[in-house]
Amino acid sequence: MKEMSGAPDQTVYIVDDDEALRDSLVWLLESNSYRVAQFDSAEVFLAAYRPEMAGCLVLDVRMPGMSGLELYERLRDRHATLPVVFITGHGDVPMAVSVLKKGAVDFIEKPFTDRDMLKLIDQCLATERENRERLRQDAAVARRLDQLTGREMEVLELIIAGRLNKQIADDLGISIKTVEVHRARVMEKMEAGSLAELVQAVMSCETARGRFSTL
Repeated sequence: MKEMSGAPDQTVYIVDDDEALRDSLVWLLESNSYRVAQFDSAEVFLAAYRPEMAGCLVLDVRMPGMSGLELYERLRDRHATLPVVFITGHGDVPMAVSVLKKGAVDFIEKPFTDRDMLKLIDQCLATERENRERLRQDAAVARRLDQLTGREMEVLELIIAGRLNKQIADDLGISIKTVEVHRARVMEKMEAGSLAELVQAVMSCETARGRFSTL
């Protein structure tokens, strides 16, 4: 049995009104051990879309009814995180380039080779895994921050700002001993093994940075 390409929970979603092209892509991907789901219109995919979907989207730019570009905008409005590969004809390249500036991963021009398509899909799936892991880590850091008291949050912000214990004590009008107690509790609640680990966790978390006025 072949090993599944991509993570076990990742699916390549193909949205294209061209049945022959869809069938060709499904065969290519399934023969290379990717999990695949296909849709014959943007409307059908949008109705089936769920935020927890993982993987990537292979999307034709031009389709009857809702176009691929319109679907992409609708998904952006829903804060979808699925990376996208746009399939374009020659005349659609300028349009596809404009979409790239909005965050789509890439586009591929028809006719394309199997190798090029598989390469782009692998890039998409890797990007999606990285994005999900970052979101998971952000959520974990945010949950730990929620456990801190108001004073511990003040101490943490000053630690991140590079202040020493004596400076923190002076800034907050408390004793150095009290600062040390708060600092130890912050380290414990944030599950940080070192000061460097603590700073890295907070600075790499977008949600965490938004809670501090000085970051």
